[in-house]
Amino acid sequence: MTITFLLLARGLLLSALLCCCLPLRADPLRALDDAELEQVTGRDGISIATHLVINDPTLPGAVNDSRIAVGFQGEGDARYLVIRNLRGVVDMFALGLDVRKRPDGGQYVAVSLPGKVKYTNFGYESLSVQNDPLAPVTNSLGSLNINGSMSMQGELRIWAH
Repeated sequence: MTITFLLLARGLLLSALLCCCLPLRADPLRALDDAELEQVTGRDGISIATHLVINDPTLPGAVNDSRIAVGFQGEGDARYLVIRNLRGVVDMFALGLDVRKRPDGGQYVAVSLPGKVKYTNFGYESLSVQNDPLAPVTNSLGSLNINGSMSMQGELRIWAH
């Protein structure tokens, strides 16, 4: 009990000292003009990690027969690209987004590629081109199933002229 009291007293004393050392009033928030905003820097930009699950058949209420149809109108009848039972898991770590300076002083947005992407049973049951998107899928273009991982490096740079 005495040790607990001493630890509590030490914690309260430390908290009181920190409160006394910190400024009591900070500057009010204000809008920054473009020149001031350009001087603001961060450390790592934004990083996005994703765990994407599409049509997992092991989940309750899962859809067992789904399709995505994309229509194209050309000379004559419409044609549809039909993907049946798109499914799988994609884990992506980490897509980055940052603003950087160019050598000429301009700025660009840097989108860094994800360092690691893992696929688990990702793909589709069948792919076909058909006249009717609701007709049975003919599997004329095959199927796809990907299991594995890949590492990437590099970035996509976007800037205005």
